[in-house]
Amino acid sequence: MSGIQARLNAISAIINYKPAHDHLNFHDTKPTDIFGANVFNDKVMKERLPKAVYKSLKKTIAYGEKLDASVADIVANAMKDWAIEKGATHFTHVFYPLTGLTAEKHDAFLVPDGEGGALAEFSGKMLIQGEPDASSFPSGGLRATFEARGYTAWDVTSPAYILENPNGTFLCIPTAFLSWTGEALDKKTPLLRSLQSLNKQAKRVLKLFGVNTKLPVTSFAGPEQEYFLIDRNFVFSRPDLLIAGRSLFGAPSAKGQEFEDQYFGVVPRRVLSFMMEVERELFKLGIPVKTRHNEVAPSQFEIAPIYEQGNLACDHNQMVMTTLRSVAKRYGMMCLLHEKPFAGINGSGKHLNYSIGNAELGSLFDPGDTPHANAQFLVFCAAAIRALHKYGALLRATVASASNDHRLGANEAPPAIMSAYLGEQLADVFEQIKKGEVKGSKTKGVMNIGVDTLPPLPMDPGDRNRTSPFAFTGNRFEFRAVGSSHSIAGAQVALNAMMAESLDYIATELEKLGKVNKGQFNEGVQKLLQKIMQEHDAVIFNGDGYSEEWHKEAAKRGLPNMKTTPEALPVLTTKEVVDLFTKYGIFSEAELKSRQEIYLEQYVKTVTTEANLVIRMARTVIFPAAMRYQGQLAETCASLKAIGHDFKMATLEDVTAKLRSLQVEADKLEKLLAHEGGDTLSHAKFMCEKVLPAMLAVRGYADSLESVVADDLWPLPSYQEMLFIR
Repeated sequence: MSGIQARLNAISAIINYKPAHDHLNFHDTKPTDIFGANVFNDKVMKERLPKAVYKSLKKTIAYGEKLDASVADIVANAMKDWAIEKGATHFTHVFYPLTGLTAEKHDAFLVPDGEGGALAEFSGKMLIQGEPDASSFPSGGLRATFEARGYTAWDVTSPAYILENPNGTFLCIPTAFLSWTGEALDKKTPLLRSLQSLNKQAKRVLKLFGVNTKLPVTSFAGPEQEYFLIDRNFVFSRPDLLIAGRSLFGAPSAKGQEFEDQYFGVVPRRVLSFMMEVERELFKLGIPVKTRHNEVAPSQFEIAPIYEQGNLACDHNQMVMTTLRSVAKRYGMMCLLHEKPFAGINGSGKHLNYSIGNAELGSLFDPGDTPHANAQFLVFCAAAIRALHKYGALLRATVASASNDHRLGANEAPPAIMSAYLGEQLADVFEQIKKGEVKGSKTKGVMNIGVDTLPPLPMDPGDRNRTSPFAFTGNRFEFRAVGSSHSIAGAQVALNAMMAESLDYIATELEKLGKVNKGQFNEGVQKLLQKIMQEHDAVIFNGDGYSEEWHKEAAKRGLPNMKTTPEALPVLTTKEVVDLFTKYGIFSEAELKSRQEIYLEQYVKTVTTEANLVIRMARTVIFPAAMRYQGQLAETCASLKAIGHDFKMATLEDVTAKLRSLQVEADKLEKLLAHEGGDTLSHAKFMCEKVLPAMLAVRGYADSLESVVADDLWPLPSYQEMLFIR
């Protein structure tokens, strides 16, 4: 399909657009009626399980007690009956391998009865453990290719659910994924391990403050998911978008995002219909999506949930990404979760709102009205500051990928330097703590708008900072560096481990005080907080994180600035990081080495795929189109000369020169891809330092040709068309 035909098809699809699913009317079915309808949740379990079994399962889910395997058969039978009543014919153990995607293998409930019929079967053993082929998933050297056995283990803390398909439904059971020898081959297992460590160390600190809670102290997460929507006609005409998820060629549109008119603008009709169906599907899965809006870049949007327990939030975010992609197809669009699908405009991230606490305590990052006097809050907040300063490089490594490098290495929301923004109120309090004399904290005010008919608005005691990668936002920290396509598990694992280590340190120091009165204890807390701030306040920065001045200042402070994945990933196997994860039983050294190897391989494969696409598209799509235009120009020049016109050939000469350069640069890139030798890290560095610049050189000539070749000859949909026809 030519660029012009794709444009016409897209325009026709929009002009003739009619809502595809009239039954999505919330007047007929209220959101409250369908919320969680497809989830084997607490309400369903209470109705269908014997009281003793329900109580046993509830203890595991709510209090983190060890699972009683003897209840599995009863739970499995109830789950099967519930699923079959909802039309399910199959079940699957859903897991999250190190590809970063969601994986599933479907098995039928039905088994032959030996008499020509069939029975529905689902035992406790089937519920608790599955066995997918582990050899076909990346293991980074943990398993040899011929060693195929792997296990999925039922995660009882994340409820099973039903996924609908036009031809039926199937039961999904969230699971961990392990090798035959017990190593974690997935994203979930380390997350569950990190939550246990966080709970243990947080409770040690709380005990010192006289606080006891039966519930586990856990992390809470709220991932704000950004994405692009592009008409499918365009995607099918762009091999780069179809295969790589980003445009490897494309001249800038005459209008981009410089007018700031996209952000929070009125949502286009087709997009709004898509959003409403996405929300309906997510409501049925018990996912509490709350916010939808236009993002900064044209054709970029956001969906955000209410915060949930970290493990559940991680599973739910995977389901959100899957739902966005599948529903977009029904509306003639493609959902792009690539971090930078279009050059020159903002890319997509995933802002991970992170806090710790539980239902009894609320957020332990809540400062209250007088944070300077809230010693417990100050201890937990100081632990986060210390953790970021000590392990900022680790946190950066958890969001390293070829696609996310386009954001983090380019001074875009946020930069690759890990720093914390506290806001005016908290920054002032911790500065006082550092000096050893705390007098008070700034209070909230009321905004005088100057319009009598408008209500008075309470003012927060500090502004927000969109350029900070780790910003305090009231009762949580917002980690803004996670990529749009990433699982939020990796960042949570690092944050939980970092917090566990800092809380361990604080608890150990305060326990040295022994039995003291309240005044002595408070004095000990103040001295410890002062020590922490004197040693770790270099990570606090409240200014413009994009500025060149900050980059220079950060270097003086000793803060790492790892702009690329090959720079960041080696952090995973440094002694400090290995000691951190092994101490708290989250990763073994072998598991860390495997992840470093896997993510470096993924980087190499991603850049290799993109480079091959650049070569192929340059030679088979762009070069022929420009040649046709060159031929037309040559004919025109010859005809005008024949009748005596003094026609200047500057345009022809320009096109010819660019065509020649395009060929030369494509040939250079092809030779670079033939490079062999070295370990995976060396290969990744080569791809980063040599291949990526060579790809940009090819693109430079291709994009300049797009600016001069006749529109009816140019075969690729343009940025202007893709971003503004929706």
